[in-house]
Amino acid sequence: MEDLLKLAQVSVALSVAFVWVFRYHNVITEFKSFGLSDLTRNFVGVSKIALSTLLITGIWFPSLVFVSSVLMGFFMVSAQFFHFKIKNTFIKHLPSLVLLILCGFIAYLSMS
Repeated sequence: MEDLLKLAQVSVALSVAFVWVFRYHNVITEFKSFGLSDLTRNFVGVSKIALSTLLITGIWFPSLVFVSSVLMGFFMVSAQFFHFKIKNTFIKHLPSLVLLILCGFIAYLSMS
C-alpha cells in the first residue's frame, strides 16, 4: 500500500507540474474564461508547484504528505467549482476530478 501511496503522490505532482510548466498557455486561457486575474493565476501556479514539490519530498519526509495533499485537493475542488460556474463539458472537469480523487486517496492513506 505504501508503494501505491508513493505512486499517487508522484502522479499528482508530475501532472500538476506538467500542466503549469509545459501547458501554461492552456492555463492562461482557462483562467481568462473563469474571469480570474493574472495575480490569482500566478498565486495558484506558484502554490500548486510548491505543493507538488512537497508531495515529492513527502516520499522521504512523510509528515509533509497530508497537508500538501489536502491543500492540493482544495485547489482541485476550486477548479471543479469554476468549471461548473462557466458550464464546461464533463471532459474539461475530468482532469481536476481525477486529481481530486487522488488527493483524497493520498490524504486518507497518509493519515494511517
